[in-house]
Amino acid sequence: MASGSDSGPSVPELRDALDEALRGGESDWAALDRAVGAVEQAARTRPDPQLIALAEYGVAALTGDDGDRQRRHGLAGRLLAAHAIACRSGTADPTRLAKWLLRLRVEHPDPPQVRLADYLAALGETGLAAYREGAEALCAALPVVGYGEAPRYDRRRWAVLAVVDELARHTGDVDLRVRLLATDLSSGWHYLRVAGVLQEAGRVAEALEWVQRGLQVTGKGPARLRLIDVAVDECLRVGWFDRAMELRERAFRESPDLSTYLRLRGLAAEDERWPQRREDLLRPLHENAARDVRQSTALVRILMWEGEQEAAWRTAQQHGCTDDAWQALAEERAERHPGEAIAVYRDLVEHELEEDGEDDTRIADMLEQLRLLFTRTGQPDAFSRYLDGIKSRHTTDRELLDELARRGL
Repeated sequence: MASGSDSGPSVPELRDALDEALRGGESDWAALDRAVGAVEQAARTRPDPQLIALAEYGVAALTGDDGDRQRRHGLAGRLLAAHAIACRSGTADPTRLAKWLLRLRVEHPDPPQVRLADYLAALGETGLAAYREGAEALCAALPVVGYGEAPRYDRRRWAVLAVVDELARHTGDVDLRVRLLATDLSSGWHYLRVAGVLQEAGRVAEALEWVQRGLQVTGKGPARLRLIDVAVDECLRVGWFDRAMELRERAFRESPDLSTYLRLRGLAAEDERWPQRREDLLRPLHENAARDVRQSTALVRILMWEGEQEAAWRTAQQHGCTDDAWQALAEERAERHPGEAIAVYRDLVEHELEEDGEDDTRIADMLEQLRLLFTRTGQPDAFSRYLDGIKSRHTTDRELLDELARRGL
């Protein structure tokens, strides 16, 4: 390579050498390595706008899917590092640099990866503002993934999101973070993420607005309950107790179970109106228990938690409940009403044995409880006959029989 000056080849000479090496392609990696090395040396010793443009040209030429991608991207990464060094000399136009960086990141999302931190000094306030403006425009142009839609992420979308995410992390800008998260609203959890960011920033009204938007589109489920949790926290933070209670009551009416009841009960601990509110809330469960096992189970669980064991037992006897609730009732009644507990456990064992892929461990646990209860009521022989009957009906179920043998049953 001819020398354009005592300090090294001129930029046109560097360009000629790089072009020649690129034309030689992958048949002459040594030539490409020398050409890139010469640009690296020039970036350290005599950076100028022409050299910056040359590094950009080389990065674009080496970035792509053809040939030995790993080696090409490695060379492109070296040129990008040289480009960052040259830009830090203060010779780069900040606005032009911002546009080039965005174009590289979006149009060539594969390596080398641009790191914003490497260019902050070169960009300065003017360049960073231009970079942000461009990033926001790219983000705004992305189609929003609506609720219930399947997210589809092509390479460009991923690249734009990565740009905005990095910028938001660098600036700590909450609005930018919200714009980023709001590009995907495919589930209640995504609305929750936006509300959470605003909640952490202390922006109560906006967090509640996103919660409300999420509640309008989400159905029943854990995401909806977490949205209500966020809303309640923010209402309490600003002293809106009645609104927080309304949200908790709404959650319970939509998903009546012990967990939503306990959340409501905890909030209402100091509310003198609670007895009447409780009556109003539980009335629909009493009315619907006969035709909805989910509501009868919720009522049984709530009554048990509140210590109304006899009322819970009567409700289960009259309207039924899930097997898990029956088992909780049996455990509670075992001490004072062992005969009733025996009847419940026997029914539960039969239900489990009838299931495809029955839970052998659970069956053995319940049989152990039955052995204790039969013994306590003076009927050990009756238990032996009962257990023998189960074994004789399931002689081919080796896993069950092995589990029973392991327990000494």
